[in-house]
Amino acid sequence: MTVPLTADAHDYGLTGDGVADDRPALQELVDALGDATAADGRPRTVRVPAGRYVIRDRPVLWRSGVSLVGAGRGATCFELSNPGAPAQPVPLAWFTTAQHGAGREHHIADVTFAHFEIDGLRVRTEEYDVLAKGLGLQYVLRGRFTDLYVHDTAATGFGCDFLQDTVVEGVLTERCGRQDPGEDMGGAGIGIGVGGWGPVERLAVTDCTARGNGTNGIFLELQQDDWVPPRGIRITSCHTEDNRYGISDWGADGLLVTGCTMLGNHVAGFDVSAQGTTNVGGRGGLVTGCVIDANAGDGIALGNTPGPYGFHGNRISNNGRYGYWEHNLAGGDQEPATDIVLESNDIHDNALDGVRVDAPLHEPAFLGNRIRGNGRRAAPRTGGGGEGVHCGPLSLTDERADWLPGGHRGKELTVGAGPERGDVTAVVVDNTATELTLAPVRPGAGTAWPGGTPGPGAAYRLPDCPAPRAGLTAAAAVTHPYVQGNRVRDDGHPRTQVHAVWIAPEATWTGGRVSGNDFGGNASASTRFDSAPSGGRWRDNAA
Repeated sequence: MTVPLTADAHDYGLTGDGVADDRPALQELVDALGDATAADGRPRTVRVPAGRYVIRDRPVLWRSGVSLVGAGRGATCFELSNPGAPAQPVPLAWFTTAQHGAGREHHIADVTFAHFEIDGLRVRTEEYDVLAKGLGLQYVLRGRFTDLYVHDTAATGFGCDFLQDTVVEGVLTERCGRQDPGEDMGGAGIGIGVGGWGPVERLAVTDCTARGNGTNGIFLELQQDDWVPPRGIRITSCHTEDNRYGISDWGADGLLVTGCTMLGNHVAGFDVSAQGTTNVGGRGGLVTGCVIDANAGDGIALGNTPGPYGFHGNRISNNGRYGYWEHNLAGGDQEPATDIVLESNDIHDNALDGVRVDAPLHEPAFLGNRIRGNGRRAAPRTGGGGEGVHCGPLSLTDERADWLPGGHRGKELTVGAGPERGDVTAVVVDNTATELTLAPVRPGAGTAWPGGTPGPGAAYRLPDCPAPRAGLTAAAAVTHPYVQGNRVRDDGHPRTQVHAVWIAPEATWTGGRVSGNDFGGNASASTRFDSAPSGGRWRDNAA
């Protein structure tokens, strides 16, 4: 085979007709170009004209120095399928440690994947397999992944690990993780394992969109618990929506997240915790200039980290539980998080507390934040049924209701769906006076109802509102906090943020300084101390 620097796929046996299996011809071409690159050191490129290229029953084993460039999203599409090998995961391209011995000394270098689509809808393995990805490469050096559309894969869409001197840009992932029930490994839109190159991995993820994926929109995960969490990773200008989690840091150090939007995710917009395979949370990260809005659970959920972590200049709003939640999951780091900083954030209209501390903090700093109008889940217990009640795929309407707008945000709605199905539940994202908007039953779904939409007149009930709901709640040990220059109030009608600061009975608040804050204008007293603060200084706070 003559081996040019740039090869047209049609000249080497690929048809792109949507019927013939193009995998054997692509594998032969990749091997030939890879051998040529190994011989003369000159990287090669496969150019793939518009068409639908079927990759059937086996993935393509990729080679160093070989790039794959299509004619654009929708124009060049790789259709993955496994009808003859139901136990075989079929990513488009793979090169892994377990299957191929990938490592620092045996890696993929100087590759570009650009301007094409990967359709994973026709891959279904007998059991969920984390390798049923769109792309599954490990140990990539000087890679570039740009302008890709990956959708409907059984596991993670873009699932490449250990990316050094690499850029991931303009990647759109939708409805990936089809076979992931929601809590298994993988199943994300963009999932990147980290730590394989050592303490520094130079990686930029930018201008990517992840929507409706089974677990995370974008996540970073330390792959071995004895590795050093790496620095050097940036996530910028990305959008995550309708995933289980928006963006997650499960083991990086100094992750920079800037200018991103995290909207309508089911558990949290931004997550740091021990949910990764090594139970190691991120640390040392900075989240700046992001919009974290209308997530069904929490805006920011942070725990299992020794700290530090900083959140600066973000909008954290309209979330179904807490704006910011400090917590620890079992199995991960339980030591107090040190040097957590919330500065100049706008934390408003969240369903429960604006900031909730349920895990120990040491020397946190809450500086110059506007924490206002939280506690929106203020509507009392209610129910109904019969005339005027009807359900849509993502809604329930009671024409006779007169609910407090936003007052049921984040509640669990229970509906009697009939004698055969019994009761079903859904999460309320928001509400008007007569209509509840509901979260999909799982990411990427078009309905809130497993088994079908309840019929007209279905009986429903909503639970009571919890209380108190504060701007800042401490329910754990907080030592030497600095709370300065914050505006913690509620100007709404009615006021739903009951207190500016609540120290719960199970909390301890020791030392530090609370000064120069505006705590006035909440629904009840500005502060509530069920456990009195000890030491430190409280002064010059407007009540």
